Amino acid sequence: MGELTVDRDGIARIEPLIRPHIRRTPVVETAGRDLGIDAGAVTLKLELLQHAGSFKTRGAFANLLTRDVPAAGVAAASGGNHGAAVAHAAASLGLPARIFVPSISSPAKIERIRRTGAELVVGGDRYADALAACDGWVAETGALSVHAFDQAETMLGQGTLALELESQAPELDTVLVGVGGGGLIGGIAAWYAGRVKVVGVEPEASPTLHKAFEAGRPVDAPTGGIAADSLAPKRIGELVFPVVRQHVAATALVTDEAIRDAQRALWAGLRVVAEPGGAAAFAALLSGRYRPAPGERVGVVVSGGNTTAVDFDR
Repeated sequence: MGELTVDRDGIARIEPLIRPHIRRTPVVETAGRDLGIDAGAVTLKLELLQHAGSFKTRGAFANLLTRDVPAAGVAAASGGNHGAAVAHAAASLGLPARIFVPSISSPAKIERIRRTGAELVVGGDRYADALAACDGWVAETGALSVHAFDQAETMLGQGTLALELESQAPELDTVLVGVGGGGLIGGIAAWYAGRVKVVGVEPEASPTLHKAFEAGRPVDAPTGGIAADSLAPKRIGELVFPVVRQHVAATALVTDEAIRDAQRALWAGLRVVAEPGGAAAFAALLSGRYRPAPGERVGVVVSGGNTTAVDFDR
């Protein structure tokens, strides 16, 4: 495809390539009161209904369809969702995959990876440990490394979510997005490019983008909290940061309690089962950490649903 740039043109070029392999996930517009918030209509982008349970599948296919994959196959380090996405994409395309995850990955994510047939390696306490192990494997075998967020193809794939959302809800003023390493918010911000206000939402326990904005560059941040398997790398991506610095309007920090409350509210109001990282953006609205202006039209990305939060055996 030639050189790809992380901007609207790059996203528009990637979208038709991955379209046959991804779902056009639905949006739901509902009154704020139905979800327990003092706001008008809220538009939810239900990306948890994507293949492999999260938005990560977009970036996975963008990598595997545009980069040369050697005989050794592909490798990825992940808190869980990226690994599940790469494993799904590799299986769909008939490619071998080896996925590295830390011990904090949720059982739901580990089981989803195993079901794809990918080789799974569980070790270390945090994403950084899995990444180090993955880098060692890539150096040894020559496998293609698919980075969870700090890769142009990854960001472009995630940016197709915003392209899709704009076609479904063109009237939005603001979009709230959960942030880990920044691949999703980087892609979304690159697509909207200031035409819509993009707000990053992070757990207080892992404020990677917030710390980077304070320092003016990517810096190490804490890596704890209930969403640590999806929103807690050590720092925001080096490729991500220039994009978000230019196009992300603000950040909001939410507590673990607020994230749990958001999971409960999404289930009570819509019967949507979101994982902690998937519910973080909505937690900013529910907790009041982001307060829309009167008449402001807000969209919220519900980014993942790989959880065992609901027990259907009862």
